[in-house]
Amino acid sequence: MTQSARFVTTDDRLRRQLAAMLQRLPPLQGGPISIERAPALRDRRGAVHAGAFLRERRIALACPAAELPRILVHELFHFVWLRAGNASRLSFERLLEDEYRTGARGELGWSSEWRKTALRAADLRARRRSWREYCCESFCDTAAWLYGGLARHPEFTLAAGFRRARRLWFENFVNRGLSI
Repeated sequence: MTQSARFVTTDDRLRRQLAAMLQRLPPLQGGPISIERAPALRDRRGAVHAGAFLRERRIALACPAAELPRILVHELFHFVWLRAGNASRLSFERLLEDEYRTGARGELGWSSEWRKTALRAADLRARRRSWREYCCESFCDTAAWLYGGLARHPEFTLAAGFRRARRLWFENFVNRGLSI
């Protein structure tokens, strides 16, 4: 029997925000994930709002309170991407490849936007790391758009038709159950 996902934090305010956010999400199955605040969080490129440490089953947050639901959903969906399976990941890649080939501009978050802008056609053909990282970030940004609780945000720049296609893809994907 699978267990419902559990989130662990010692921060009472974060616990309340997390409870509200979880009401917007589809049911999640999996082991506990620790969530903590981590001011001045950085990666190899500089300051970041958050980080998902998949092997440690931990999310660290350094984002402003107003951005927390969107960013936390994004980070949480890194765990979903990891456990989605090759067939689901490749299906989402095909959706993004169709968008790319039709010249779709914009994205649903900065982490996917800058990666998309840097892509070249050869990256897709060879399924280079840059393409695979873009696909993962786009998946997580799409989830944050769908479940983060915001109707509008300056980073939601993908055209409405492409958003509809992604929403449909996610509805089909979510119907199979989500593991973290």
